[in-house]
Amino acid sequence: MRKLERAAGVLFLLSTAAFLIGSGMLDPILHGADLLNGVVAKQKQIYAGVFLEVINAIAVVGIAMLLHPILKKHHEAFAYGYFASRVVESALLIVSLAGPLIILALSKQAPASGASGDASMHTLGNAAVEAHYLLFDLAMLVLSVGSLLFCTILYRSRLVPRLLSVVGWIGYTGLLASSSLSLVGVEAGNILYIPGAIFEIALPIWLIVKGFRS
Repeated sequence: MRKLERAAGVLFLLSTAAFLIGSGMLDPILHGADLLNGVVAKQKQIYAGVFLEVINAIAVVGIAMLLHPILKKHHEAFAYGYFASRVVESALLIVSLAGPLIILALSKQAPASGASGDASMHTLGNAAVEAHYLLFDLAMLVLSVGSLLFCTILYRSRLVPRLLSVVGWIGYTGLLASSSLSLVGVEAGNILYIPGAIFEIALPIWLIVKGFRS
């Protein structure tokens, strides 16, 4: 089991790093004042960002697969719930990446479309951006619900120190609130992400160094 735990810890860190770097590449482009202007010149940045986001999506499924044999010994229903949530999260994240690729495709066609097609291009571009972030918020909503089940298993089984499980509860409750508010058009700010970020760094380090308690 130690190999599974260490591998899961590594995938947690890989997922976090890939997401932070990938979204850091894509977000400035998707939030640009002139959405389609100059995007072609940044196509390598878009491809790199999309690639890293795909790595993140694959890693979260890998985490679920590695942890499932351990978690189901302590609460089978919650373990399957967590596994399913990570698969759905991964699928939503992958589909959301169509948004940046559509923006890139539209930016290549924009010069040839002329003035008459310019407005429609921007309308499609804005719709692609909105769809990208809508799917991301849905993915975070699913992640938060599934991870609350995960932290419940950790707390009840004492596989890790209960304080760490409580930090996870707080973090994913904050993520649930933030993603729910974002879906209705209310931006809660980044402060709700902090406890979850602490958990997703502390837990993998614990798994790599010490592993689950027997």
